Amino acid sequence: MPLHQYKRFLYSNLYSRRAALRSLASGFGYLAFAGLAQAQAARDTSSTTDGLAPKPTHFPARAKRVIFLCMNGGPSHVDLFDYKPKLQDRSGQQTADSVLKGNAGLMASPFQFAQHGESGQWFSELMPHLSQLADDLCFIKSMNTDLPNHAQAFLQMHTGSFQFTRPSLGAWSLYGLGTENENLPGFVTLNPPSDNGGAQNYGSGFLPAICQATKIGTNQIPGFYAALLGVDSEPGPPLRNIQNPVLTNAKQRRQLDLIRDLNQHKLQRDEYHPEIEGAIESFELAFRMQDEIPQLMDLSSESQATQDMYGIGSGLPTDLFGRQCLLARKMTEAGVRFVEITAPAKWDHHFLLESALRESCSQTDQPMAALLNDLKQRGLLDDTLVIWAGEFGRTPYAQSGTGRDHNNKGYTIWMAGGGVRGGLSYGQTDELGYQAVENPVHIHDWHATILHLLGFDHTKLTFNYAGRDFRLTDVYGQVVNDIFA
Repeated sequence: MPLHQYKRFLYSNLYSRRAALRSLASGFGYLAFAGLAQAQAARDTSSTTDGLAPKPTHFPARAKRVIFLCMNGGPSHVDLFDYKPKLQDRSGQQTADSVLKGNAGLMASPFQFAQHGESGQWFSELMPHLSQLADDLCFIKSMNTDLPNHAQAFLQMHTGSFQFTRPSLGAWSLYGLGTENENLPGFVTLNPPSDNGGAQNYGSGFLPAICQATKIGTNQIPGFYAALLGVDSEPGPPLRNIQNPVLTNAKQRRQLDLIRDLNQHKLQRDEYHPEIEGAIESFELAFRMQDEIPQLMDLSSESQATQDMYGIGSGLPTDLFGRQCLLARKMTEAGVRFVEITAPAKWDHHFLLESALRESCSQTDQPMAALLNDLKQRGLLDDTLVIWAGEFGRTPYAQSGTGRDHNNKGYTIWMAGGGVRGGLSYGQTDELGYQAVENPVHIHDWHATILHLLGFDHTKLTFNYAGRDFRLTDVYGQVVNDIFA
């Protein structure tokens, strides 16, 4: 037999196309088996049915839980906390930046500023209740983010990325910490907005589906229309569909067992299907929630003095946000790891800033102060991190004469409790409040710092997806150690 025919015979018998495919298929099977074995091992280390038992942190945590007060729209730092005398003196003048924005002139803040507390923190007249807690607040006045557009900045504030679907800050926190109460969601968002990235801001991305937020209420639909559509326009009793009006708990249990068995059969057949795993865990959590969530959502159990402190009452501008803040306290006290509240009014004040900003503050100032005081009285503030932040700030120059434009180059956020230094003002913007010039803190740095307070090295809290170890801070982020108590 000629040599070339012998080679053809040898390869066709030893390395046939069928044999090659069979070998490759086995290889894929081993990969799938390795993934399933790893997932099963993770489940075996958990004592709860949802795989979110409390987990050890990388080092002792300063905070055990987070309440995020989200100011959607971009609050004006130069009218709230970042007092700039030069801006008052130069009102009406133009700068190189304002010329690029249609020859706009600088706009002095229409509000009076004063120092408060032993720390001498600056507050405008719009925050009379919060200013009484000046020595509990840690301001970061040198925040900056990548883009001055709402959708991108809001998404980056929540997920660290504005380009790709990534897990949210709340999902990463729950993934790392696990839950303290298996009968409640570990991550709750109250009245989340549907714009600026929508569900991505509270989603789990490639993390287990059980890490995504449970949404309660919406601030996008007025109450009348919400009732017609069958959705919650605001948080509070009754939480829709939490009770089954037809089946008893015992019959629901049998029904869920059947659904779980069917789902698990499909999961075994498909070998890997995270959506089905998430559905199984969600059904089980929803069943357990029936016993605890109605009482938790019922604010009538709170004393009248407590409700008054939060500004809850008929016709009060603080009513909606006050109930959200009180619910956040109740949820964290019950073991929810991460609660996010979106302020009812959007802080996007391009026009009529003087009246619009005053209205936004009148809705939120008293409830925020009440939340901090309530947590302090109950001994919860020390290990609860409270965050106040928007996606960016506003410009020192005017827009249309009565408002301010977006400013991503320098703005202010504050945090309290959870291991941060109260009475501290960290970083600075320039003399007009336009750009961070001292100790700038990027969104990635902020995320790294929050995770550190929760007990995690942000470079080690990772999840392997598509062959790469992902993290909240991508490949960036420096912890701001100077703000720790």
